[in-house]
Amino acid sequence: MTDKNSIQNDSPKRTKLRKIGVFTSGGDAPGMNAAIRAVTRAAIANKLKVVGIRRGYQGMIEGDFVPMKSADVSGIIQLGGTILRTARSNEFRTSEGRQKAWQQLQKAGIDAVVVIGGDGSFTGALTMSQEYNISFVGIPATIDNDMYGTDYTIGYETALNSVVCAVDKIRDTAVSHGRIFIVEVMGREAGLLALNSGIACGAEVILIPESKEQHDELKRFLEKGYKNRDRSGIIMVAEGDEPGGALNIAEQVRKEHPDLDVRVSILGHIQRGGSPTANDRVNATKMGVAAVDALLDDQKSIMIGLDNGKIVQVPFNKAVKLNHSIDCNLLDIQKMLNI
Repeated sequence: MTDKNSIQNDSPKRTKLRKIGVFTSGGDAPGMNAAIRAVTRAAIANKLKVVGIRRGYQGMIEGDFVPMKSADVSGIIQLGGTILRTARSNEFRTSEGRQKAWQQLQKAGIDAVVVIGGDGSFTGALTMSQEYNISFVGIPATIDNDMYGTDYTIGYETALNSVVCAVDKIRDTAVSHGRIFIVEVMGREAGLLALNSGIACGAEVILIPESKEQHDELKRFLEKGYKNRDRSGIIMVAEGDEPGGALNIAEQVRKEHPDLDVRVSILGHIQRGGSPTANDRVNATKMGVAAVDALLDDQKSIMIGLDNGKIVQVPFNKAVKLNHSIDCNLLDIQKMLNI
């Protein structure tokens, strides 16, 4: 999903690049290693040297660089997490911190950088590219799948399947005991993971930041009454939902309906780990190769995205400033089927 201003560049490749850096930043997501592998080997295939930057922007500031060879990325495509590690850096938010990072890149002879992360990571890259003459190309990797300009972010499908697997097991005990389980998933500002996992699991209610109407649906669900314990229920909650997440919602439900057996399950960081799915591996690979191609085409400050399965290039300033829309019609489908 992109607009007409998405970049489509068919200019001939340039070969002035000699060395590129690659790093992961922000929250880890399954498939990051597949992207690192693709970037490294695509660069080597184009006669470029590759440097891995460890621990994100903080590692860039500290010059925590490691040369990357083809063998260094062998056997990592199936691994979750990131072999380059990741960290958040308050220092990089300052002009002094970015100056240190620039000096380290210059010292290492790095001509351009591939950043694998989310909107915060791309915001940092955009700021630095505006201050210094260096090209950044981004690969979207976040389990929230909330980046504007791309239908798909690395890690989302794996996280979605992890949630579905966990909730299916929770459903077994919910049915056995006639309980209502309030399950909290990640998504502080975006409810796509909660929405699609809730539909996939047949949740009775789905609460996401993008819709306030679902809280009325929760009230109707609870007022139906399950005193005979002949039914159970799953309430899916995105962690950023306004009432404060699963624990606060459960406390409120217990006060209003003390007869109901209500339990809470916060899935937490289990959603971020695990071996990436085939789609996450394939898409990470496609995006990694496309990122190197973009640098060879002398592109700057863009994100590699997927639009209906096709590679697109989206300017950073659009990717980080515009919101990824959510299909709230899916909530109507969930409501219709919950009869």
